[in-house]
Amino acid sequence: MAVIKVSSSDIDMLARLMRAEAEGDGDLGMLTAGNVMVNRTRVRCSDFSNINTISAMTFQSPGGFEATQKGYFYQHARDRDKRLARRVVNGERFHPAEHSLWFFRPTGSCPAQWWGQWNSGRYKSHCFYTPLASVCPDVYNTY
Repeated sequence: MAVIKVSSSDIDMLARLMRAEAEGDGDLGMLTAGNVMVNRTRVRCSDFSNINTISAMTFQSPGGFEATQKGYFYQHARDRDKRLARRVVNGERFHPAEHSLWFFRPTGSCPAQWWGQWNSGRYKSHCFYTPLASVCPDVYNTY
């Protein structure tokens, strides 16, 4: 059961964004990035209070994803990538991103905090950051 409302074009867009942001980290890297993307779409807190569609999340400005500025994002969504996108839309969560709203690729180690948010862990090249439950309880809701 989907945790956010999506159309087939939303799945395509999410799949392309997951691939463009994290393909170098393999399937699990794309899934963790996808967790952040789905979380941003389903919560009503922080910078994401008015983000409630895949398109709004993808192209949020400021605070969106760099990949939307690169040609790779605009290539056709592959079946494999769409399968991964459906997994996160259907509620699968992956550590360290299960409650994260942010991630980035540092040149070195992950800082303990990034823009005031706490590091929840690293998967390969990306560090993930999760808000406190007191700041964004929605991200901790179970499906």
